[in-house]
Amino acid sequence: MDTIKKIALVLVIIGAINWLLVGLFEFDLVATIFGSSTNIIAKIIYILIGVSGLISITALFNEKK
Repeated sequence: MDTIKKIALVLVIIGAINWLLVGLFEFDLVATIFGSSTNIIAKIIYILIGVSGLISITALFNEKK
């Protein structure tokens, strides 16, 4: 697995944990850490997590050799 895919996987895991917290406790960890969900840094984090999800889709179609 190359470096970009590893970073993408870590960000997808962070996003999944964040959604778990939102679903269970209505607690947005990213917004809490960076001030609010409208903060530019929080928006960048959300965008990076979303792009990471798109990159991770390729894992569904990779055949193991």
